[in-house]
Amino acid sequence: MSADAFLDRVFRNLPRPSGRFEYKAWRHAGRPTSEGVGVLTASGVNVDGVAAAVLDLDHYTGNIEFVVEARVVPDPRYSPPATTRFYQRVKIPVLGSLHHELLMEDKGERDGWRVLSWYHLGAENDRLDSRRGARTEYNTGAWLIRPDAVAYALSSCPRKGDVGRLKFAALTRGADAGAAKVLQSNIEGMLAWSRRR
Repeated sequence: MSADAFLDRVFRNLPRPSGRFEYKAWRHAGRPTSEGVGVLTASGVNVDGVAAAVLDLDHYTGNIEFVVEARVVPDPRYSPPATTRFYQRVKIPVLGSLHHELLMEDKGERDGWRVLSWYHLGAENDRLDSRRGARTEYNTGAWLIRPDAVAYALSSCPRKGDVGRLKFAALTRGADAGAAKVLQSNIEGMLAWSRRR
């Protein structure tokens, strides 16, 4: 598995930086949540600095909103920083915790953007304890960085069996409704953290 097909969809739908935050969402494969990408125009982006913050997976807690636990998981199959397995748990106000194991990949450059993407590790997620938080059914995303803009793309959904019918509806329809705001907040948070490092 990889994030390559997702990245192709992101680049087909990527809004042009316009001087303000832009967001676009689309449906894919009948999934219960939309995929989306947000782009924030920002002058003087330190591409290497933002990429270094994105790859600093052990230190998301306290620096990235809603992340309550994050750590690199040593795995001989992968060679950080090019490919890094990591665990992350987020706590969403009112709705509770979600957690997952993901593989971050440094994809280099594409169409003038520095690309860092991740995807969900299915077997590793299966082994997570659902009492600590709902496991994700799928979670794929990407950071796109260039000197005048930063973009964040995401496709994610909790496991229905881990959350129940009502919470699943809140975490899917609610996530779609609030996606633009969340993506903009994540971009602003990552930019701010990269400047503090």
